[in-house]
Amino acid sequence: MARRLRSRAVSASRSAAEDGARRRAGSEGHSATGERVGAGLPARNGFPRDQVTEIQRSRLLVGAVGAIEEHGYARTTVAQITSRARVSRRTFYELFEDRDACLAALIEDVIELLEGELAQAGLDGLPWRERVRGGLEVIFSFFDREPALARVCIVQGLRGGQAVLERREQVLARIARVLDEGRESGARASDCSPLTAEGLVGAAFGIVHARLLHRDRGPLVALTGELMGLIVLPYLGPAAARREQTRVPHALAAVGGRPPALAAAEQDPLRDVPMRITYRTACVLQGIAERPGINNRQVAEHAGVQDQGQISKLLARLERLGLTANSGQGHAKGEPNAWALTPLGRQVAQRLQVHCTNQSDAA
Repeated sequence: MARRLRSRAVSASRSAAEDGARRRAGSEGHSATGERVGAGLPARNGFPRDQVTEIQRSRLLVGAVGAIEEHGYARTTVAQITSRARVSRRTFYELFEDRDACLAALIEDVIELLEGELAQAGLDGLPWRERVRGGLEVIFSFFDREPALARVCIVQGLRGGQAVLERREQVLARIARVLDEGRESGARASDCSPLTAEGLVGAAFGIVHARLLHRDRGPLVALTGELMGLIVLPYLGPAAARREQTRVPHALAAVGGRPPALAAAEQDPLRDVPMRITYRTACVLQGIAERPGINNRQVAEHAGVQDQGQISKLLARLERLGLTANSGQGHAKGEPNAWALTPLGRQVAQRLQVHCTNQSDAA
């Protein structure tokens, strides 16, 4: 799961972001594809820049879910997403071309996890009817575990832009192809056409959409029997449909864990700190952790910051947040500052280090 998240930290929305990336291609620190120069490679001070990007992307996707849940997609703004994520607008536009690209990336994360759960369910090789039923149970069980994500993908996704709607059509067409295999299940089924499968997918989607739209409290997995009866009726006849309606869904364990974006957000090293995470901030914390008592100039050198005024502002902010403490006399006495991490600062620095080490080991 860590590898999947890292591989899409920038590229998940690359196709949607190419035009905007070209406009930014001349800005310092970015390549023509919009990726940060050096992303994926160790920084000169040993802190991996791409791990910070992962955390930022995860925060943004989780922030998007919350903002869309509260305001609806049509009224959700980039400012609302970044505010929830505690990530800057600049960072948002480095990762996503626009709000639609962010939604598309979230939906891709969900699709990838569902594909993984379907693969782990062991449906290959089963008769058509069992494969369809097992697939429905996996999908509905996932949506029951993640109702907010279900509403964003199924309900709010319909309000997305062209790229989101095209991806939705691809997914529905793929499901329709699976149902269309029912035409090979017997003489009766051979009278059906591909349009039968398309109609069944549309009907099932409409039913699920209505349940999620009205926030029906009943579990979606409870719909499996009725929907299976609807699906097998044209292919296998009314007797088979009645049997499907009376079958009780299997109790499915969660085989895939949390969606990639949410799982990474739960591992966010700064989840308890009301601040934005940037590569520079991470380098500053790491530098102080490695050399307690270093002064402003030494911190700036470690973080690669040329502007002393900028590093002073950042250090002051970290001090206000309770992450650092200055044991030096400072400018009032004409002596250099001496920075050290507070217990909370050490905890955050350790989280960052563990997070990045775990991500590197998972590669």
